Amino acid sequence: MRIFKLASSVVFLVIFSLGAGIGLRFLSDLFYNRVPYDLTVNVSQPTNIELTKKEPPAISLIFVGDIMLDRGVRAKIEKVGNNDFRFPFLKIANILNEADIVAGNLEGSLSDKGKEVGNLYSFRMPLQSLGGLTFAGFDVLFLANNHLGDWGEKALEDTVLNLRNVGILPVGAGVDLEKAYVPKIAEIKGVKIAFLAFSDFFVPGVALAKEEKIKSAVNEAKALADLVVVVFHFGDEYSKEPNKRQKLLAQLAIDAGADLVIGSHPHVVQPLEVYHGKYIAYSLGNFVFDQNFSKKTMTGGLLKVFLKGKDIISAALYEVRLNNNFQPELE
Repeated sequence: MRIFKLASSVVFLVIFSLGAGIGLRFLSDLFYNRVPYDLTVNVSQPTNIELTKKEPPAISLIFVGDIMLDRGVRAKIEKVGNNDFRFPFLKIANILNEADIVAGNLEGSLSDKGKEVGNLYSFRMPLQSLGGLTFAGFDVLFLANNHLGDWGEKALEDTVLNLRNVGILPVGAGVDLEKAYVPKIAEIKGVKIAFLAFSDFFVPGVALAKEEKIKSAVNEAKALADLVVVVFHFGDEYSKEPNKRQKLLAQLAIDAGADLVIGSHPHVVQPLEVYHGKYIAYSLGNFVFDQNFSKKTMTGGLLKVFLKGKDIISAALYEVRLNNNFQPELE
């Protein structure tokens, strides 16, 4: 669901009419009674929360992992999907669009500008990708990663502008580096959510995961918003467990005031855990990617988070499988 097309009053009337006894059961049934796999950690189940006249409607957030619409994915779009960039999302868009906010990591630039800088793996997604991303319902895309600079400064700047032009919040990058550290805020049903993104890999124009910068950015976000989400591009590729650096940064962000930490870069799913009552999803793996050399790189995590008012009441990690056409499907 797009941020700017939300009909909160309608949602409230629907939930209220269902009655206090089944209010959030309607929301939990969005996944058709699917059961999260063994990485799930729940402090409280959404189905146990009852809405009353005095309580606000629940807010649902979905976070997914790495999205890359170039190379092998682009070839599938052209050959199998008739060059329709909605193709990668056809089997999961209905689920994504049920959420109030959908966010993911955009692994590379989205532009027709720039010059390849000579990295071993270099990603630049065509402008048609914007149609696929909006079709899938993305509201927020995290740009703080090691591939955003593959086509240089012009492509980076153009990526930020292109996303803004279709109503998607670009987080964690900008030609003016200081602006890359500024929290980006989305307001949904009266709740302000601040998003920050940092990369543990140096790229010009990308917010680098420096401890003091993280602390100051989180403090700024806390002053501006009701909830703070921090995203890191960190860790070891293809490792199923977080390393010491990941734990240090994730815990530092929460100690500074973050309410939720999400990770990307390993290309495989890592555990979801609770630290001081806050959730950390160390890596959501691949969402749309062409790494078909192993089962674990063709498996991703979809994190669904429920808010009640300004508080996170639950989070669950669901398994997503990429098929032979690199289309994610909820297991």
